[in-house]
Amino acid sequence: MRKPPVCKRASPVPDIFSFGQEVTETVEAPHLELALERSDRSGVPGTRVTLVAEVRLPNDVHVYAPGVQGYKPVRLVIDPIPEVELKPPVYPQSKTLFLPVIKEQVPVFEGTFRISQDVKISSSSAFWGSVPTEGKALTITGRLEYQACDKTTCYVPTSVPVRWQFEVFPLDRVRAPLDIRHK
Repeated sequence: MRKPPVCKRASPVPDIFSFGQEVTETVEAPHLELALERSDRSGVPGTRVTLVAEVRLPNDVHVYAPGVQGYKPVRLVIDPIPEVELKPPVYPQSKTLFLPVIKEQVPVFEGTFRISQDVKISSSSAFWGSVPTEGKALTITGRLEYQACDKTTCYVPTSVPVRWQFEVFPLDRVRAPLDIRHK
């Protein structure tokens, strides 16, 4: 049986359409496990990328949810950069925990949960005009702020640096030759 011919490209072309290929990186953090993910490795100006911080807490450990009063809630904070438009972070539904010693009910996260934040790569003409043909690396940084507590101890509030890398390629602005254009 004959094998079909293999098509080869004349020049290497970056795979800018790697959308949907989730990329994960783990980060060292006290009192929890932190995995950072992004929805895509690369894109073009105007691409929307979802950044994710997946938090895994040990049994009997919790962090406070946004909206808590009198305690330090968990927060994903992304540093602003001109090449990226930040959308608000999205937190999961919290659970209510009753603290019998102080007779309070507080919103918390336990177990494993994900905080996501969409970012849109700038589509301004100044930005896409500055992207070289071989692409441009974009680094998005920030921090995860939290205070972990167990049944007996609330630990010192902590901030862990987070970082995602993304490759931006220029828009394809070359028109098709006249003889093959639709008329």
